[in-house]
This record gives sequence, structure tokens and C-alpha cells, in this order.
Amino acid sequence: MQNTTFIKELKNLQEWKEAYPVMKQLRTALDEDSYLQLVHEATEKENYKIAALYHNEKIVAVAGFMPMITLYNGRFIWVCDLVTDIAYRSKGYGEALLRYVHSWSQENGYDLVSLSSGLQRLDAHRFYTNKMEYEKVSYVFLKRL
Repeated sequence: MQNTTFIKELKNLQEWKEAYPVMKQLRTALDEDSYLQLVHEATEKENYKIAALYHNEKIVAVAGFMPMITLYNGRFIWVCDLVTDIAYRSKGYGEALLRYVHSWSQENGYDLVSLSSGLQRLDAHRFYTNKMEYEKVSYVFLKRL
């Protein structure tokens, strides 16, 4: 069997369902129904997109991202979610998927990509700053109401 790896944008309910087991590793609080409802609403209202990296016909990494406009960043892409299946980490799949987001961004007229990462995710921080050359430019604050 030949190893095949490719990335594609997921555009329908069945494809979103196939991505759920990987996304669940990042978004642990979401059950499948809540995840599908949020993805559907975000794609309809916010132009949210999910891209998946397949290795041998299996989804092993997923990225959720969307175009945004703020006074701070102007027109940019916000990476909402980026996760590689725990069994497939450190194989370059996250890097390939984030580079896909970079390419998509440039092809669609966006020259800035931004994201946030949980304070506890030190390995992810090293990946973003050292491997992907992202800059730390702010803290993200949250208030639950």
C-alpha cells in the first residue's frame, strides 16, 4: 500500500462528522451534536472553514479557520482550531495543515494569520514560535458571564 497524504476542505455534515474524533482531542467539552451544530452555524454565519489532512484515507489533523476584520489586524484569517491526532503528532502534519491555511489566506487576499493558544499548551507555543515563526503579540482575556 502506498502512503498518500492530502489536504481538503470539509464542506458537508458527513465530512464534519468524520473530523469529529480528531477535533474532540482539542475541543474536549463538545459532544458530537454540539460540535456539528456549531460548525454548521459558523460556516453559515461566519464563513468558518474546516480543512483536514488525510493520511492513507484517514483524517489525522484538522484546522478550523475563518476570515475576520478588526481594527487591530485589519483583514486577516483567524485560526480557531488546529489539532493533530495524538497517534500522529510530530510527523509534520500540523505544519502542513497550517501552511495550507497560509496558502489559502494568500490566495484569498489575506496577508495576516492569527491564533490563540491555551496557556498550558507549551509544546504548541514552541511549534508556533520556533517552527512556524509566529510572533507573540498579545494575551487573550476571557470573562464568563
